[in-house]
Amino acid sequence: MAGGLVALLDDVAVLARTAAASVDDIGAAAAKAGAKAAGVVIDDAAVTPQYVRSLAAERELPIIRRIAIGSLRNKFLIILPAILLLSQFVPWLLTPILMLGGAYLCYEGAEKVWAKVAHHDAHGEGAEGTQDEKKLISGAVRTDLILSAEIMVITLNEVIEEPFWSLLAILAVVALVMTVVVYGVVALIVKMDDAGLRLSTLPGAIASFGRGLVKAMPMVLTVLTVVGTAAMLWVGGHILLVGADELGLHAVYDAVHHLEEAAHDATGALGGLVGWLVNTVASAILGLIVGALVVLVISLTLHRRKAAAQH
Repeated sequence: MAGGLVALLDDVAVLARTAAASVDDIGAAAAKAGAKAAGVVIDDAAVTPQYVRSLAAERELPIIRRIAIGSLRNKFLIILPAILLLSQFVPWLLTPILMLGGAYLCYEGAEKVWAKVAHHDAHGEGAEGTQDEKKLISGAVRTDLILSAEIMVITLNEVIEEPFWSLLAILAVVALVMTVVVYGVVALIVKMDDAGLRLSTLPGAIASFGRGLVKAMPMVLTVLTVVGTAAMLWVGGHILLVGADELGLHAVYDAVHHLEEAAHDATGALGGLVGWLVNTVASAILGLIVGALVVLVISLTLHRRKAAAQH
């Protein structure tokens, strides 16, 4: 009897160690895959604050919370099931679908550039604050869908050899951690001015720091808006660049790759950074060109029809 109990406890201990090792493996694989997607995470964190820029202070965190919830829905209810099914049955569809998302990001970025150049609101202004918030959240969640899909596909490519259940666990961990990190950072960014106001009421050097923080935040948000727009064009253009190469259209990718290598070889110790900058700028230019073409097509079709209908 005692021997049977000892054997049972030994089996339980072996199972526990196996489970712990599996958890460690999943955590390590998720960390490795997440690191590969870090660039897109930075883009996501830069893009999102622009959606709450013009809102009242008390509405900022509720809006960010709703966007974060929409991001979790994107990842767990749409992207995760979709990429798992596609990777199992029709993996060749992943690249074209991702390229469609990249084209949408290019469109969003180019539309914002056009809005700035033409001095008008890219999305229009609603008559009521509630409607504006709904539009902001809807636009942010749509953009998040594309960026989240890029994060998840990068992760999938890094761990594609894992068994199905490990793959599912890794993708779920990355989805949750990335969402918490991105929207936690966004919340900190948009509430820094409020923190500065509170600090400005304290005595001494802390008050000066608080006032400086308040004065700096409009400039920080403006910079983030520019970075967010550039990030849309960069990520969208890079998705199209890599996707076209994977589909057998090598000309543009090869041209950018040769420029990147030439810049790398010509700049010595700074070669890695300069090569990355060349690739990034080329991707952004491609994104701007594709986005401008999409904006033009939409302006000549959907917007013109809408204007005619309103007439």
